[in-house]
Amino acid sequence: MSNFLDNIKRIYNKGDVLMKFIFINVAVFFAIHAVGVVATLFQISSLDPLPFLAVPSHVNTLLIRFWTVFTYMFVHLGFMHILFNMLWLYWFGKIFLSYFNQRTLGSLYVIGGLAGALLYIIAFNTIPLYIQDGHGVMIGASASVMAIVMAAAFYRKDVTLNLLFIGRVKIIYIALVVFFIDFFSLSSGNNPGGHVAHIGGALMGILFASQYKKGKDFTLPISRFLDRIANLFKKREHKGAHKVVYKKAETDYDFNYRKSQDAKKIDDILDKLKQSGYNSLSPEEKRQLFDAGKK
Repeated sequence: MSNFLDNIKRIYNKGDVLMKFIFINVAVFFAIHAVGVVATLFQISSLDPLPFLAVPSHVNTLLIRFWTVFTYMFVHLGFMHILFNMLWLYWFGKIFLSYFNQRTLGSLYVIGGLAGALLYIIAFNTIPLYIQDGHGVMIGASASVMAIVMAAAFYRKDVTLNLLFIGRVKIIYIALVVFFIDFFSLSSGNNPGGHVAHIGGALMGILFASQYKKGKDFTLPISRFLDRIANLFKKREHKGAHKVVYKKAETDYDFNYRKSQDAKKIDDILDKLKQSGYNSLSPEEKRQLFDAGKK
């Protein structure tokens, strides 16, 4: 058993942020069901962790359980629910990482989840149909996943996927179909809270893609916050003769972010070169282009 857990830990540590999010979601899924088995066997209803993990629409309850706006995006109860969410996260997460770094994906996952929770809370406290249905709670990574799906689709609309029985389809069409399914399901009475959250995450993904094309990345504050947390576990300890010295190492997030920014600079220089010619480049831009050509 210890070897199995060591292997799982090793795979987790070597995986990128995409695999880490999938691992966390799966681990939480099994942990909740394990607690549920114990609670059922011993008839202990107070063991149910869901009220402390799911985000409530009732504002007064939310104020008491404010952390649920974060925890809900890692919680699933149904097997099909987590299966499809993780498959979508993996497929579109891989596409996303082709153009962005890991820290951006991690940050957008969190921001998309927060946007979904916010729209859910607002909707169930302002829209008459939902107020009439009463307050409830919401779980699932769907809003976070939709943010990544829409960001990838709207940033690179020409990318295609090979769908079974259909053939190659542009991801922008896949994303739009999913979005409109959620939109037209808002009044169906079947999981309206989930559909509202999906739209919240989707809109955040679209906003991210449009702003990033303008040179603005609003995920940076969350990225820095996540970096601080990651660095707490990645400090290298160096012992001197009489004292302990800590050296801050470059994290995977930092490395991938730096490489992504360097690639973006080169793309901008190449665009300028194509439009205005070599003489339009500044000495610094010529140097960067020359250095890139040697790599």
